Amino acid sequence: MNNKIKWIGGLMLLVNGTLVWADALPDGLIWETNDTDPVFASPQAKQGGTLNLYVDSFPLTFRTVGPDSNGSFRSFILDNQLRLISFHPNTGNPIPALATHWAIAPDNQTVYFKLDPRAKWSDGQPVVAEDYTFGYEMMRSPHIKGPWFNNYYTTEVVEVSKVDAHTIKVKAGSAKGKLDLLNTTELWPQPKHFYKLGPNWVKQYNWAIVPTTGPYVISEVKKGKSVTFSRQKAWWAKDDRFFKHRFNVDTVHIKVIRDQNIAFRHFLKGELDSFEMVQPTWWHEKAKGPEFDKGYIQKVMAYTDTKQGGQGLHLNTAVPKLADLNVRLGIEHAINMDKMIATVLRGDYVRATTFGSGFGPFTEMTLPERGYDVQKARDYFAKAGYTKQGPDGILQNAKGERLTLAVTFTVSEHAKRLSFLKEEAKKAGLDLELNLVDGATGFKAMLEKKHEAAWLGWGGGGLYPQYWESFHSDNANKPQTNNFFNVADKALDTLINAYGKEFDLGQRAELSRQIQQRIYDLAIFVPGYELNYVRAASWRYVMLPTVPATKSTPDLLYWPMDGYPHSSGGLLWIDEDKRQEVLADKRSGKALAPLTLIDKSWQRGQGG
Repeated sequence: MNNKIKWIGGLMLLVNGTLVWADALPDGLIWETNDTDPVFASPQAKQGGTLNLYVDSFPLTFRTVGPDSNGSFRSFILDNQLRLISFHPNTGNPIPALATHWAIAPDNQTVYFKLDPRAKWSDGQPVVAEDYTFGYEMMRSPHIKGPWFNNYYTTEVVEVSKVDAHTIKVKAGSAKGKLDLLNTTELWPQPKHFYKLGPNWVKQYNWAIVPTTGPYVISEVKKGKSVTFSRQKAWWAKDDRFFKHRFNVDTVHIKVIRDQNIAFRHFLKGELDSFEMVQPTWWHEKAKGPEFDKGYIQKVMAYTDTKQGGQGLHLNTAVPKLADLNVRLGIEHAINMDKMIATVLRGDYVRATTFGSGFGPFTEMTLPERGYDVQKARDYFAKAGYTKQGPDGILQNAKGERLTLAVTFTVSEHAKRLSFLKEEAKKAGLDLELNLVDGATGFKAMLEKKHEAAWLGWGGGGLYPQYWESFHSDNANKPQTNNFFNVADKALDTLINAYGKEFDLGQRAELSRQIQQRIYDLAIFVPGYELNYVRAASWRYVMLPTVPATKSTPDLLYWPMDGYPHSSGGLLWIDEDKRQEVLADKRSGKALAPLTLIDKSWQRGQGG
């Protein structure tokens, strides 16, 4: 059969016997790539070995979209799926990933991407344009039961079309500045040959091992106990400039250990290779003993300059008492965050004043802190009708209802922090009822809005603050959304809508500051703390580059996968020779010099 291509504004192609439309490339496109930014992995890295890690709960699904997918384990899967491009963790510039080149159209709304013809899924199938057009269809489908993705691929990304097998067009919902546009359009593909959309999609793919474009594949699953990833020996991108000397371990074994103290005992026995120590108790008090004193285990702290997500108390305004602004303002002044940071956290953290920071002019830095003030708190509570103090010191209203706030949290190590806040809140007549719930189950309860107050923190997200998912009324009073506040405020909606459409970065930054001001005025979020470093311990044979973290390393120093939006992970490696030496020294009792490394290469104010 002779297949003809007919020009009618675009291309008509014969694909699997079906005529489909494809766009033509416009004239005058300027194609860009990046093969000059500095590499950040170590050429000394060695491949091989197993990295043993732990999580505190088994994931509720292996899906990365749909119900129960937004748990912490998702990062292991999603950070192993490459996007069209990524961003350099130190310079912030775009770098190639699944696309080798990109070109921005004059409308500042459309981007063309040239796919790397070498790119393959882990099952050997090539990555082609149809994986993106199908991905666009899938993310808009009601079958995935993913309202955030449905909205994003309707309002933020309004078109994904094929030019040819290895060239695609992605159009954003509005004109944007260069980096913002690239960040909006650098999509993940979805394997069209693997998925079949249908009403049972969520259940059908709940535990599916989906082909990946990244270096690792899930190779073993023991339900409720462990998940193992194995490196593809012939991964197609292993020698690329920004992937070489990364993703070095052969195997990443992740076991479920529900208690952090038990996990630490596993670490001291050598059954885990690294242990994150951002929490002050671990770094200052528990990182002691013969394994540390004899130098078998090293401590590493690296300053970063990352964007911070919101961390603190999320107040659910759908709860009747929390619908009262005076109650919320009283809570703001009843939480002694500063003293908790100074004492329980040893001053290692910094008090936050906004929902997220580190975004330059997008962060409203002039918001006054609502400090701990017992009298102010009681005055606000009185305005809400809580005027009588009960025998236990807790305020009551005319109906005899005690002023309580149930706080749901998922990390046992935070119990001491919250217990301190509970005692301080009592002085203001507020009783904090602390509810520790298993990680995945607790987060599910928050997603289903079954909390009064949720104590948690978010990652910094993209290049700019993201507000729609957490604060727009589209996501209020619905399960499986990130609007943990259940806030539905017309003024806030108007600002968020304008923010999403604004092209001028200066104007967009102004809108961001206004959004943060409105969040502050509504008093729906009690800011917690932020930190600009990563801190961990590892056995001495787990190696990192000379500069152990990048400027944009988000929270885990020994992260084996990639990262989002910056390509920052997978820098570690296992030195097998050193491993044998360290274990031999441990068996014989030979002491090595204790090792604590503190790296300030990316400390704010140091220049980087």
